Amino acid sequence: MKKKITVNKQEIDWEENMTITRILEVMNYTFKMLVVKVDGKLIKKQDYDRFVVSAHADVKVIHLISGG
Repeated sequence: MKKKITVNKQEIDWEENMTITRILEVMNYTFKMLVVKVDGKLIKKQDYDRFVVSAHADVKVIHLISGG
């Protein structure tokens, strides 16, 4: 059975060495202003390419909307 991770309450297939950048690609998230948490831990944008997400992780991706 394939391992999964949860992204915004939706299960997706987990990949070996899966990074935040890869998750954003899989989910087709293209927003510029994002906040990402993995198992409750805030991940900095500069770490998206190197932060490896473990199987069964709970990932929250929140897009920020600015305006005036």
